[in-house]
Amino acid sequence: MYVAVSGNIGSGKSTLTRMLADRYGLRPVYEPYTDNPYLEDFYRDMRRYSFHSQVYFLSRRLEQHLNLVTGARYVIQDRTVFEDANIFARNLYESGQMEDRDWATYRGLYEGILPALRLPDLLIHIDASLPTLQSRIAQRGRSYEQTIPEAYLGGLNRLYDDWVASFDACPVVRVPGDQLDFVQDPAAFQWVCDRVQAFGFGLPLLR
Repeated sequence: MYVAVSGNIGSGKSTLTRMLADRYGLRPVYEPYTDNPYLEDFYRDMRRYSFHSQVYFLSRRLEQHLNLVTGARYVIQDRTVFEDANIFARNLYESGQMEDRDWATYRGLYEGILPALRLPDLLIHIDASLPTLQSRIAQRGRSYEQTIPEAYLGGLNRLYDDWVASFDACPVVRVPGDQLDFVQDPAAFQWVCDRVQAFGFGLPLLR
């Protein structure tokens, strides 16, 4: 059982990953953002550091897949390599923050490792509008995130909408993040769990 949790920056996916891991006894695999030595530089100068930052994330995500996801019986992952390539790196390229040759090199690396990656059994995606994302980013107080351009977040949301709408590798649960506060409201978290269990994932674990 491999569950993936996707969503924009500040959508609450790391928190939902932890809550579902605790609820269903899944091994959580979190996004390695704190280890990225380029991240603060990237938010200061996206064009200069976009390729460096994305290649770092790609290498770490591949490491996670091979060592923690592939072969694991029960695992839940906070953001996947599929999002790194199809949302984040693509957004940088389409917005002019990544050069053509860097995008071509990145895509070559991604497509080369793609056949080795395990696909999720269930994707949980959190939809959230810009005001919700900006509010949560402000609340968690990471200094380097406070100046993220609205256009950057908006581009990510647009690509997420397209990607999730066409994602057919496994069932998808879309969580309305503007309406459901699964952290503070037990009924909202139960709403998520009910939809997970509707696909046969639950207690006892069936897959």
